[in-house]
Amino acid sequence: MEHVNPDGIGPPPATGVGHEIYALAERLFPICRSITGSGVRETLDVLSGHIDLERHEVPTGTQVFDWTVPKEWNIRSAIIKGPDGQTVVDFADSNLHVVNYSLPFKGILTLDELKPHIHTLPEQPQVIPYRTCYYTPTWGFCAAHDRVANMPDGFYGVEIDAELEDGSLTYGEYLHRGQTEREFLLSAHICHPSLANDNCSGLALLAMLARSLKARKTRYSYRFLFAPGTIGALAWLSRNEDRTCLIDHGLVLSCVGDAGSPAYKRSRRGDAFIDRAMSHVLGRRRGAKLMDFSPYGYDERQYCSPGFNLPVGMFQRSVHGTFPEYHTSADNLDFIRPEHLEDSYRILMEVIDIVEEDWRPLNRLPKGEPQLGKRGLYAAVGGQKSSGATSMSLLWVLNLADGQHSLLSMAERSNLPFKELAAAAKLLWEHDLLAAL
Repeated sequence: MEHVNPDGIGPPPATGVGHEIYALAERLFPICRSITGSGVRETLDVLSGHIDLERHEVPTGTQVFDWTVPKEWNIRSAIIKGPDGQTVVDFADSNLHVVNYSLPFKGILTLDELKPHIHTLPEQPQVIPYRTCYYTPTWGFCAAHDRVANMPDGFYGVEIDAELEDGSLTYGEYLHRGQTEREFLLSAHICHPSLANDNCSGLALLAMLARSLKARKTRYSYRFLFAPGTIGALAWLSRNEDRTCLIDHGLVLSCVGDAGSPAYKRSRRGDAFIDRAMSHVLGRRRGAKLMDFSPYGYDERQYCSPGFNLPVGMFQRSVHGTFPEYHTSADNLDFIRPEHLEDSYRILMEVIDIVEEDWRPLNRLPKGEPQLGKRGLYAAVGGQKSSGATSMSLLWVLNLADGQHSLLSMAERSNLPFKELAAAAKLLWEHDLLAAL
């Protein structure tokens, strides 16, 4: 069933990029990912078909601040067979059927012995929940509550063919080098298995965004990080602690493909440039949500921990934990749509444009208004928009170009779109009415 935007306002139909992002998410969806293992590497292989990823391996036992990289987990199969020999639960049908990071197990159990190891959602009886046991050694299955409720008494054959062995944690990153070493960090967690919105959508969108920036000359350098949640971000931070001072802006992406209204959680700082840019872009959208920082969520918690306090916020559509499909088998490929993926992509590109194009102009003729007519700008004041500038954008830029206001601060004060003010500033610069600070 289509997830309906609560305010009734939806994005326009998707063009090419929305369908490309969806197609990549579709490729990633079947892969069984976790915080370590072959599923992460297979996912990075797929993403490497679109961008030049650098892969990093962090050995089991490596200390990353207060955490330790765990043993590597890989799974081949898992099955429960009923008293009649028929299959009740099979990992081959859905990789959500096994508690992620389960220990290997093989045995014959009574129903009473087995049931504590099967997780269900009684309030959503037809969906499979997603559960993990990364740091608690145990084993288990997940299944639809209706199926488990109908299991008869008797003996059940249970087998989880998995292994936990010394290996490594894997993450990938791509750096688009700009004119400076100052960085914009974009991060998505790569550890969730077949959950389309959380986070095949984020992985696919970031890959396509990186591909687009590859062809663009930028002022900032853009670092794209695909790492397992929490432990992966911590591993990256521990290996790059001396470079975190270069990060001027950052975003964590998750749940960016559903029909919910766009939502942004501010960085711990609360007033970082990325907070202001996202606020400007989303503030012009009906139904968009702007939230203050909280220490619960995704990897923004690590980037914003007090020892780093990086300017990193989180962008989503429906906020994690607030929609019934979250962390269930209902978060499937029908739950995300190309038009919503494209809308998220456009939002991020608009924010990147603000980061790239913001500057502080200075009015060369600050005493009174310059005579625009003799410079051929009267038509723009009269309403001509071919340049992208409007009469009010020209006047606001001239009035606020006192050396104290950047274009973003002008947009915040005037409540005009940043792109209009940027076009006006360009026009005034071309007519020698502005200098740059």
